[in-house]
Amino acid sequence: MSIALRYAARSDVGLVRSNNQDSAYAGPHLLVVADGMGGHAGGDVASSVAVAAFAPLDGESHGPDDALDELEHALDAARDEIVARTQADPELSGMGTTVTAILRAGNKLAMVHLGDSRGYLLRDGVLSQVTTDHTFVQHLVNTGKITPEEAEHHPQRSVVMRVLGDFDPDVAPDLSVREARPGDRWLLCSDGLSGFVSADTIAETLLGLSDVDVCADRLVQLALRAGGGDNVTVVVADVVELDDVPDGGGPTTAASVVGSAATSRHRPTSAADSPSARAATLAKKVAAAQAAGDADEHGDTAGLLPSAGAGTDEDDDTDEVDPRRRRRIRVIGWFLSLLLLAVLGVAGYLGYQWTQTQYFVGAEGGDVVIYRGIPQSLGPIALSTVAERGDARVDDLPPYVRERLDQNIQSDSLDDARHRVQLLEQSARENAATD
Repeated sequence: MSIALRYAARSDVGLVRSNNQDSAYAGPHLLVVADGMGGHAGGDVASSVAVAAFAPLDGESHGPDDALDELEHALDAARDEIVARTQADPELSGMGTTVTAILRAGNKLAMVHLGDSRGYLLRDGVLSQVTTDHTFVQHLVNTGKITPEEAEHHPQRSVVMRVLGDFDPDVAPDLSVREARPGDRWLLCSDGLSGFVSADTIAETLLGLSDVDVCADRLVQLALRAGGGDNVTVVVADVVELDDVPDGGGPTTAASVVGSAATSRHRPTSAADSPSARAATLAKKVAAAQAAGDADEHGDTAGLLPSAGAGTDEDDDTDEVDPRRRRRIRVIGWFLSLLLLAVLGVAGYLGYQWTQTQYFVGAEGGDVVIYRGIPQSLGPIALSTVAERGDARVDDLPPYVRERLDQNIQSDSLDDARHRVQLLEQSARENAATD
């Protein structure tokens, strides 16, 4: 039996982040997703370093017995490079990244996992998560303090306890080996997908779209339609039996690199038309228009206006025509300007109306509060206002919770936001009890 992988990799900056800190690699023998730590300097550098360290493994020279050792050596090499980078540039200190990687060796798949990116396996129509999140919330689930259902909406669900970085040289990854069965479909993804799209929807998409490229594109769009609050990266790979593939229909052997490790890392979001995409696009257009307006206001206009006395006798013959042409041009220009303003006005109104159906939890004046709207601005206009105040003070929260609160905690509804505030208040009480 001759096994191969048919794969696709996609990464998108999302609708909120200013840069893409995710990286991914997909090749005939290697699949990798790395999510640079948000809120820390150099997250994009860390994920790129991880992918660069693992990429040389994409070959046929690895046997099933040494595949795990090769993955561990690549992880150590990535850690050494991250440490070297931070020593050379102190501004990168504290950077880190998750790593979830699969190395194919014959009909075996060796996996290394560190962080809260995820690996899913779709086998016989059933989707299962084969990785365990290295997060504070997962620790609470493992110790029986909260249920898996409560973990899905816990405000600290993004607090990662194990990552690849320059600050914890002894962190241990999860290692495993599985059989590669024809018909299996694998999904590696950052929490930009798993944190915004339900497992049921992910399973439905993986089942319903047989083409790996189409499936990967759809998963990214689903995350963007859900708000796109984070970078989103996916790698979809099918295990195929080459003997069953028609001649010329075998999978590609070209590697795919996406995200911050790719040359296209500055590519804008691919978000399709949706309320969240329209709101984000409008905000960027307004910011660009304001920047252009500032340039026009302070820019040099020399050479743009005709100089006095530069006319000729021949020019005098056309002066009678030019005023009429100029009037027509001005009328058309005013009409197009008014039309553009009307379109922008309608788009702005619809986008603003959508923002007022969104909620997130943040801080204001030292208090934990619920905001209505989204954490963005249109020039001087803030798209969020304080809807309710909680009883918890930010200073009473544990440090890792305060860090999460600084990044704002997205909520599905007002009730969901209130539930998250209650959990924060509970964290504050527990923190006070341990002091």
